[in-house]
Amino acid sequence: MASTPPSPADEAPDLDALRAAIGSGDPTLAMPALTQLRFCTDEEAVPLLVLGSEQEAFLVRSLSCSGLGYKRTEQGWTVLETLLRNDGDSNVRAEAANSLASYGVERAWPLLKAAFLADDAWLVRCSILSALAEQPQIDLGWLLELASAAITDADGTVRVSGAEILGRIVREGRDQPIGEQARALLRPLQQDGDHRVVAAALNGLQAA
Repeated sequence: MASTPPSPADEAPDLDALRAAIGSGDPTLAMPALTQLRFCTDEEAVPLLVLGSEQEAFLVRSLSCSGLGYKRTEQGWTVLETLLRNDGDSNVRAEAANSLASYGVERAWPLLKAAFLADDAWLVRCSILSALAEQPQIDLGWLLELASAAITDADGTVRVSGAEILGRIVREGRDQPIGEQARALLRPLQQDGDHRVVAAALNGLQAA
């Protein structure tokens, strides 16, 4: 059948079969086909991942976004940027954010910062916080800016993530003004109504 994805053992993936499966509208066909794209080159995979990102099923769009974080081209970046801003499903926007971070923190930072401030979905915000906090080379000033916004969020999970980032700044910015700034932001969180935020704040303040 044309919609059957090739097995990993095949020397060359059948791109026509993968395209048919991904564009079929059936997630049970599209999802396995998308996973097969790891055996393709970036140039082969990205157009099919873009096709996946255009499908109705959010799981297919989400998995396509994930793939675009591994198969990176300028076309993929453009598609991810559009999905982050416009997709109606927070799962897809969150996955797009994760994938954009894989293009490099310097490039992704302005876009992810803007998305964090504009998107009130907790899943998207937590994904952005996690994706940027995992970057060892990120500027601590950027993290402080992001965490300062996160700890004012109505969602406790987002505030926890912000407090954890502040704890990292305390550790890495010890004996620096930015470390004391982070500590000052953590202190009021000891009175937060969410016990998880309180615990994260205490951990951060104890960081040496």
